[in-house]
Amino acid sequence: MRKASRREDRAMLDNSQSAIDLVEAQEKIAEALKVPVYTVSDFLAVCNQTLEYSFSTTVIVGEVASFKVNQGRWVFFDLKDEESTVSCFLPAWELRTSLEDGMKVVVKGVPKVTKWGKFSLTVKQVRPMGEGSLKKALEMLRRKLAAEGLFDPARKRELPRDLSRIGVISSTQAAGYADFCKILNARWGGLTVLTAHTQVQGLDAPDQIIRALRYFNERSDVEVIAIIRGGGSADDLAVFNDEKLVREIAASKIPVITGIGHEVDESLADLAADVRASTPSNVAEMLTPDKKAEIKRIERMVSGLSLRISNEIEACREQAKLKLPDAKIMQVIADMRESIFEWRQRMNNRMSDESRGMRTATTSSRSRLVDFMRREMERRQKDLLAQKKILAVVNPDDTLKKGYAIVSGDLSEGNVVKITTFRKTLEAQIKKVKERRQNA
Repeated sequence: MRKASRREDRAMLDNSQSAIDLVEAQEKIAEALKVPVYTVSDFLAVCNQTLEYSFSTTVIVGEVASFKVNQGRWVFFDLKDEESTVSCFLPAWELRTSLEDGMKVVVKGVPKVTKWGKFSLTVKQVRPMGEGSLKKALEMLRRKLAAEGLFDPARKRELPRDLSRIGVISSTQAAGYADFCKILNARWGGLTVLTAHTQVQGLDAPDQIIRALRYFNERSDVEVIAIIRGGGSADDLAVFNDEKLVREIAASKIPVITGIGHEVDESLADLAADVRASTPSNVAEMLTPDKKAEIKRIERMVSGLSLRISNEIEACREQAKLKLPDAKIMQVIADMRESIFEWRQRMNNRMSDESRGMRTATTSSRSRLVDFMRREMERRQKDLLAQKKILAVVNPDDTLKKGYAIVSGDLSEGNVVKITTFRKTLEAQIKKVKERRQNA
């Protein structure tokens, strides 16, 4: 046992000495070459740090190949075009649409080198594009969600009557939102409209709409939520077929009405909503009574009531001829007519108050729009600064300043090539070409 212990001690000393020798060798190589020397793990970490800085998020378009779901938890597929392929990966719970081989998709993700040295794209979002792929993905997801009962008519709720507070999710810069506000204000006044500005197309739109839905549900101070968006192409409207968004609409505690695209457009968000309107303008029509029609209805009701009261007065007068003097009867009639006049005057005042409330709501909307424009300007300035930093990293002049050169032209023996340094441009003839041996 003593001999075995000595052998183990000797092995540990040898390993420690080897590690020390390796570090010393790295330091000597680095000093000789004037460049940093990495371990494999450090090199991969630097690669990923560089990728993260240069491509914090990238968007790629391609065709799905080799799609598979591993153990129900991990999704793997290749994204390819005519010449190249890149491997993609994401957790299964983040897949928000149905995919299969051959679909054309747009992918948002972060490039990464794994610890096995394999380059891949960690996917944050993926969405089909193109009419054929969109239809296929839509039908696959429709069947899945219908089987779960998300579109069941029995779970849909009626919209509340006599609304006073409406939550709207839309882009405040879109034509559909402008049409909605125009119709809403023309039909009725005195409503409080709370608008959550979101994108209504693009990869970021579904998550923004989901956050707006949760915001209104957490506040619980609106009586209905309207999701509106004007017309557009199938690619533009595809955000409303996002699985997470559809589930969020179905789970809303507050009734949801949708007005997306034109009458012929139907999304999964429409099927999950409590009520589907054909357009944003139709949403406004379904949420409010028509002020002009309501005034006419009230006027008809008042006229009918006045006639009925007059008839009742005449009947009472006939019955009271023998009991009351004419002067007394005429006073009763005058008092009743005065009451009718006062009632009609109150109705007119109510209509005027609603018009003033409509103007107040419009002023509030303008104020919110100014605040939004200020925030949007600040956000765009930050994006511009980030883009400048990225451009500085990939600027070829910075590389040339370090002593490197760019060689362009046909790199064959006897040809003249162009050599660009930081301060000069040279022309040189190639005398000899040798293949460079790559390190394994």
